[in-house]
Amino acid sequence: MTSTAPASLIPVSLLTGFLGSGKTTLLNYLVAQPELKDTLVIINEFGEIGLDHLLVAHSQDDVVVEMSSGCLCCTIRGDLKKTLKDITWRFAEGGQRKFNRVVIETTGLASPVPILHTLMTDEFIASRYRLDGVITTVDAVNGMSTLDQHLEAVQQAAVADRLLLTKSDLADPAQLQLLQQRLKTLNPGAPQLLPEQGKIAPLELLNAGLFKSGEKTPDVERWLNEQAFSDDHEAHDHAHHEHHEHGHQHAHEEHHHHDVNRHDDHIRAFCFSFEQPIDPQLFDEWLSLLVGFKGPNILRIKGIVNLIGEDKPVVIHGVQHIFHPTVSLPAWPSEDRRTRIVFITRDIEQATIERSFAAFMQAQAIEQEQNKKPVSDNYSW
Repeated sequence: MTSTAPASLIPVSLLTGFLGSGKTTLLNYLVAQPELKDTLVIINEFGEIGLDHLLVAHSQDDVVVEMSSGCLCCTIRGDLKKTLKDITWRFAEGGQRKFNRVVIETTGLASPVPILHTLMTDEFIASRYRLDGVITTVDAVNGMSTLDQHLEAVQQAAVADRLLLTKSDLADPAQLQLLQQRLKTLNPGAPQLLPEQGKIAPLELLNAGLFKSGEKTPDVERWLNEQAFSDDHEAHDHAHHEHHEHGHQHAHEEHHHHDVNRHDDHIRAFCFSFEQPIDPQLFDEWLSLLVGFKGPNILRIKGIVNLIGEDKPVVIHGVQHIFHPTVSLPAWPSEDRRTRIVFITRDIEQATIERSFAAFMQAQAIEQEQNKKPVSDNYSW
């Protein structure tokens, strides 16, 4: 059922954010830092980004640039999947790969989910790369109105592992606080980072995945960050109350009071857990049925699972109906043996997940009494 994914796989960071949110400024800063010396940056929309400090060069299908830091940048016109397959030999010298990390910058007008699908579904790519994390830039000045008006921006923030609030020094402090609370409600598990004068330590953005570069031991607690979800309902109520209180002070704030959560109300972020080990076949059947019926509205799933017959935990990571090959960890990260799964969903309540799982647990007992009647016969969506 499981496959062990070594920490030696090439980490891929996905940089996303709506138009005007500061991806260009951030990328220009990052590629000049020594921490990205052995990084290949792939810009997934020709002409959108104007990088500074260009040293070299061109080819027929794309533009390849070596930065002063030693970082490589590839601006592609073609298929991202083909590029990821080709770069292992295109960017090599003497049989040695010239990069140890990849950063992919996406178009600001779309959800990053299709790129996550590419990383998870292609056998060649999944055998060489691992998702390190999704970094989403949010304009601290215009972020509230962008979230009000564009569902894509909401999805970009919802699936993020790191939220970078750009232009925070230009934002009104009260509005910045409201934006931060709104983002916390949308995505409690993603740390919110505020760069100082447009600068931030690269390591605060990188190493957001299950493994850190150079380390073989996975950091599950940091990756799941499940404690951030414990006060999710309180945060949601607090955010709604704040918007109500401030909504009558200024016309600008009245606009936000009217529009806020227009899209956000559809997004749910929660951690689902259960105590007892679960039969692997039963878990697979429950999860398969869940994503079969609700896949398009499950933006992201990540969790650690305690399976019967396994003395080590299994890690799952999915986007919509697509799952990365499961990873068997070398040991439990703590004495806590509960299964814990973080869900980011659209129009799916936590109660729906809990009901479906409870039905399967009940069906397991019925199955034993009724000569293995199929579990799925006992639950209806």
